Amino acid sequence: MPYFIYKIGPLNILEKQGVAASFKEAKAAVNELRKGLDPMSGVTVKMIFAENELAAEDILSQPRELDPSLAGDDY
Repeated sequence: MPYFIYKIGPLNILEKQGVAASFKEAKAAVNELRKGLDPMSGVTVKMIFAENELAAEDILSQPRELDPSLAGDDY
């Protein structure tokens, strides 16, 4: 299964940046893309390991659930 690389913009708009066959290749591509991002733009770059492009976009579009062990006070 390949690694899909996406830019995620405001309003969770996905923009495919590429596909990599290995983790090492995908990580290098993601790091290069992140270097060129403006931190104030609200755009992030993520990679996802999935069977196909549709599955990758589906996973990235779903909201993540909070880990109950991390919820609560910070002290």
